[in-house]
Amino acid sequence: MDFKDYYKIMGVERDATQDEIKRAYRKLARKYHPDVSKESDAEIRFKEVGEAYEALKDPEKRAAYDQLGANWKAGQDFNPPPDWDAGFEFSGGGFTGGDSAAYSDFFESLFGRGGAQGFRSAAGGGYSSGHSGAYGGGFQSRGEDHHAKVIIDLEDAYQGASRSITLQSPELDSSGHVVTKKRTLNVKIPKGVKQGQRIRLSGQGSAGIGGGPAGDLYLEIEFKPHSIYHVDGHDVYIDLPITPWEAALGASVKVPTPDGKVDMKIQPNTPSGRKMRLKGRGIPGSGSSGQGPGDLYVVPQITIPPADNEAAKELYKKMQQELDYNPRSRLGV
Repeated sequence: MDFKDYYKIMGVERDATQDEIKRAYRKLARKYHPDVSKESDAEIRFKEVGEAYEALKDPEKRAAYDQLGANWKAGQDFNPPPDWDAGFEFSGGGFTGGDSAAYSDFFESLFGRGGAQGFRSAAGGGYSSGHSGAYGGGFQSRGEDHHAKVIIDLEDAYQGASRSITLQSPELDSSGHVVTKKRTLNVKIPKGVKQGQRIRLSGQGSAGIGGGPAGDLYLEIEFKPHSIYHVDGHDVYIDLPITPWEAALGASVKVPTPDGKVDMKIQPNTPSGRKMRLKGRGIPGSGSSGQGPGDLYVVPQITIPPADNEAAKELYKKMQQELDYNPRSRLGV
């Protein structure tokens, strides 16, 4: 997939104001509208301009695109890195016109497809437009909810933790430029939190209008990639290196878990890849959801000692001579 330089398509500088981007879009939309343009590639250019404007006219999309695209050039092979949008605070950013299905795979990879719902998942959670109503005598409106994706350690889900989290959100300055502001919050990570679960921080969204209540901030949880574990729902997996003699003869071995080391029995003649379950050793249960703890699956991986000295070589030769073993027999060779 090729990277698209939306600023180049629009013919504006990266520090253009929102008004400059709007004027550039109107000019190019008139120039390339298929009903009036005589350009041979008018339809293609018209779609490109529409897609670029969809990304740049919204400060939230634009700020995210700016951070992601700062070191890329048009036409370069591109795949967005995992969790590229983590730490961005969004209050909406849905589609405000046009058919999202008409946009490129590049656009979809960043902002999703299918209206606000598509961008919602890419941005790290849902959004609420707020609730309006009368509170007392004048018009008041509840503030918008905000959403952000945050990355935590897997161990935080086992123990619970308090973390200082910095979020950044776009806003327009007095000259119409998109700038990014930061704020730091102290957040309590509850024990048993799952990947994709949202933590609600009451009153941390946009301020209300006319004295109305503030919106809430929802933090969508993602786990930081771990060096030895990987997570599937509320279950946790670990590849456990074992020796050939442990696999053949059986053994009792120590297994690391995010909650501490445990003893596990390896049955004789255990092959590589056979899953062994440690019940209840996955992500702990959460009282709020009523869900019990997950399991931890240990997947043995037989490792071969190197024949890096004469004694080791002689031992391997003896095994070759005395063990009648052909691992390719089932293949007929």
